[in-house]
Amino acid sequence: MASLRKRNDKWQAQVRRTGHTPISKTFINRADALRWIRQTEQELDRSALAYDPSTLQRTTVADLLRRYVRDVTPGKRGHASEAKRIEVFLRYDWANLTLARVTPQAFTRHRDKRLKEVEAGTVIRELGLLRSVFEVARREWDVPLHANPVANVRKPKAASGRTRRLHADEFAALLAACADGRTDWLEPGIRLAIETGMRRGELLNIRRSNLDLANALLSIPETKTDIPRTIPLSENAVLILRSLRDAAVDDRLFPVSANAFRLAWERCKRRAAKLKPGIADFRFHDLRHEAVSRFFELGLNVPEVAAISGHKDPRMLFRYTHLKPQDIVAKLRKPSQQVAL
Repeated sequence: MASLRKRNDKWQAQVRRTGHTPISKTFINRADALRWIRQTEQELDRSALAYDPSTLQRTTVADLLRRYVRDVTPGKRGHASEAKRIEVFLRYDWANLTLARVTPQAFTRHRDKRLKEVEAGTVIRELGLLRSVFEVARREWDVPLHANPVANVRKPKAASGRTRRLHADEFAALLAACADGRTDWLEPGIRLAIETGMRRGELLNIRRSNLDLANALLSIPETKTDIPRTIPLSENAVLILRSLRDAAVDDRLFPVSANAFRLAWERCKRRAAKLKPGIADFRFHDLRHEAVSRFFELGLNVPEVAAISGHKDPRMLFRYTHLKPQDIVAKLRKPSQQVAL
């Protein structure tokens, strides 16, 4: 059964068929909407010969999630965090919906609920993962879904990138909290993050074989962007890495899991907050922002900073530059840059 409604000078077409998820699309003119309805109904008729509609009636969203986490997730970098995210998905009511009953509205409601609990960036990542699950099911598992129910769910607008700086007294509070802790690897981890701008996962993956301290270089074969990079090191970074290397009992410089590191950081931050309450909102990833800001303050340009930080899109670095018109004027007036006419 098909329906066509005019809403706000546009035509909303929808095709419903027993055993299939309702398919909707919006058009500017009525003729295009009717043409789409006919084509969609023909496709559904053809698919009825190839697929058993009862598949959608007996398969739940949870079934897709479990298969995805078993067959697809293990091959990804960051598979552990994705597996945990899917584990949480399985607790929602919509996970028990059959594919014949699941609609975009279920995920629209999920989006709106989650926006009251977490930041927009987290919701965007959740929707992206759900969209991938349904897309793999449609394209690779022969699940007769004729539309991805997450594809047209509007993504929330991500907040502007954080540029939280670490103040000197906050840094002192962190170091004091590290000294009161029971780990000897957290303080060098914090210092190294500031010196290099490395992500937490990159820090924890450092191996002896990655070090070329004689030339002040550190290679990172596995990165978030899947692009290996070699980081030029400051003198402080070389000293920190040499100390970690000499103390290491195996190839890893940080012999700790990501979760253990995260918990140690949170405990450290709670202790530091007793000395400096304002640090409660500081995140470990903010150390990367602090590092990038310091690189620009040292006079490095965007390509140089990108080579260190590994930002794939240099435009993401522009928010750190804090260009002042008067500084540009001063540069333009330098005698060495004057051109004789």
